[in-house]
Formats: sequence, C-alpha cells, structure tokens
Amino acid sequence: MDEVARLEKRLLRATAKAIADFSLVEEGDRILVAVSGGKDSYTLLHLLARLRERAPIDFELVAVNLDQGQPGYPAHVVEGHLRATGVPYRMLVRDTYSVVRRLVPEGKTTCPVCSRLRRGVLYNAAAEMGCTKIALGHHRDDLVETLLLSALYSGSLKSMPPKLRSRDGRNVVIRPLCYAAEEDIAAFAAAMRFPVVPCDLCGSQPNLRRKRVKALLAELGREHPSVKANLLHALGHVVPSHLLDRELQRTVAEAAGRDPWLDARVDADEDADEDEACGPSDVVRLARIP
Repeated sequence: MDEVARLEKRLLRATAKAIADFSLVEEGDRILVAVSGGKDSYTLLHLLARLRERAPIDFELVAVNLDQGQPGYPAHVVEGHLRATGVPYRMLVRDTYSVVRRLVPEGKTTCPVCSRLRRGVLYNAAAEMGCTKIALGHHRDDLVETLLLSALYSGSLKSMPPKLRSRDGRNVVIRPLCYAAEEDIAAFAAAMRFPVVPCDLCGSQPNLRRKRVKALLAELGREHPSVKANLLHALGHVVPSHLLDRELQRTVAEAAGRDPWLDARVDADEDADEDEACGPSDVVRLARIP
C-alpha cells in the first residue's frame, strides 16, 4: 500500500468513526458539502464521496462553492475540480467581501464577520436546495485550537460541536472531519494535487489569535507529540463535577473519586523524572517539615 492509500485509509477511518459516534449521516440525507477551495473542504468532499460508495445507507451529496467577491478569486479553478469529481455541484456568488471591509475596521480580525455572513448564505442555500445537513471541513486541530481560544480569550470551555442544529431549526451542521488530523489532511491534499485556493481575506492578517494558539500547540507538540490528541480526547472525557460551573453543580452529583492533584502520582504538566506531584501521604510528610 502506497503513502496516498495509507493516508486515505486513515482519514476514511477517522471520518467513519465520527459519523458513527455522532450520527452525522442518516438514511435519505441530502448533504450540502461546503467547498471553499481549501485543502480541508476538498478532502471532506473526497472522503464523503468514497464513503457513499460503500455505505449501507443511501444519501446524496451536493457540493456548494461560495464566491464572496474577493478580488481575483479563481472560482473557475474550484468549479473545474468539482466538475471532475462527478458530484453534483452549485456555484454561488454573493458579495460579502465588501460588507466585511465596510464593517470591520482596518487591522481588526475579519473572520467572525466573514464566517457569519458565509454561514447565512449557506443556511439559505441549503433550505432552498432541500438539503438536510451542511457538512463543513473543520478538523481535529480546529477543534482543539477553538477549545484553547475559548478558554484563553473568552473565559469559557467550549469548542466546535460535531453536530449542531441552527437556532431557527432549519439546518443541521455536521463536521465529519472532527477526528482527522490536519497534517494528514494536508499531506493527502498535496498528494492528490487538489487545486487549493488560498483565502487572501484572512490570510493577510499575521497576528490572528488562532495563529498564535496554533504556534503554541506546535511548540508543545515538539516536546510531547500527543498534545493535540490528548486535547481532543479531553473534549470527549469531561468531568463536570470537577469544574467550577455552578449550573452544572446543580445537575451533577457531588464530586467524588480521585482528585486530579492530590491523587496524581505524576503531575501531567511536568516531566515525570523531575517533579512528582504530592499524594496524600506526601502531604502528611510535608506538614511535618519544620
């Protein structure tokens, strides 16, 4: 098996697991796959098409690309690729670019406004086309970066949900790549020679908080390669009773069991060979030290 086949198999396995774990795809679904022209959305479309070939249920895919009016955006490149896949597609044109430029002051991050406008267009398109789900290409790294961004800059513990119903109830957003690693997606997209189109609107902002968090994770990953995988694992293994949310405390049992600090043999934030966390007996010994 060559490297491309290995990457595809790994990504298919991750995508299939996410679909099974969160019931992302169901019998009779008509799924709008948002294809921006980036590596993630191209890979998402490819994987869903491959899974559809072997799935025990019947569902449809419709690829949708949105030209947001960015100067020089090569929509024809994306359309050429979509045509070659054989998946039904639709090209949309909405000038959200000028709206973003008008609303966002120079030097400020455009992503929140841009994504909100894009989401509105896709929501309306999905309803008009009779689509039951909207598939987005956010992957594992996006989820763990969002977790840290929320904690560090917004003071809340949350990330991107694998499945989300819109507030008006019209749309369901799914993220089938939520278990897939960005490095695998990037390697696969490069090997497949997908015609990746860069986003110049946000790519021109060098000081984005997300880029700083990505750099932090990369630095930590050089010291401990499992950092991203551990953060993803943490998203699926929450212990509500060990947090400080008072609303949660009213709905969960009183905290019990092992204490993450007192009962830890080794502090997870330190090198096991250097600093051992104090267990209960250690606390007693320390208390006796004059």
